[in-house]
Amino acid sequence: MSRTYRIVIGVMGASACDDATYELARRVGALIAERGAVLLCGGRGGVMEAAAQGAKEAGGLTIGVMPGMNANESPPNPYVDVAIFTGLRDGRNWVNVCASDAIIAIAGGYGTLSEIALALKVGKPVVLLRSWELPARGHAPLFHAQTPEQAVDIAFQQVVW
Repeated sequence: MSRTYRIVIGVMGASACDDATYELARRVGALIAERGAVLLCGGRGGVMEAAAQGAKEAGGLTIGVMPGMNANESPPNPYVDVAIFTGLRDGRNWVNVCASDAIIAIAGGYGTLSEIALALKVGKPVVLLRSWELPARGHAPLFHAQTPEQAVDIAFQQVVW
């Protein structure tokens, strides 16, 4: 059966990052949008904002899965088209993973690490780009990329049609 809906690529990373990481995430977001996929992120700043900005600048659609109940509790970054207010705080990481066809983790802290672990637990492909140094275990779909182009290529190759 062929897909009748768009691919969703989740970009996970910290809510604060340096300029080099911001530009890396922005490029990833642009590449995702250029291929016609929807970009999903945690909707806040840092890597999430950069990826959403790149996707928006490339004409893409962005989804932000927000930790709070409303925009007062967790204002989305200005590049989020669809803000989903969950009220789940860190529990939204589960939503991020389940709603994505593949995950690209860029840098990140323990929240990003939890998203990586959840994705691997449920068999979602994970591409690490300057993120956690994790060894592949068993048949987990874990990949390492050196560039934004490579990260996006791997993510798309791993999406199950």
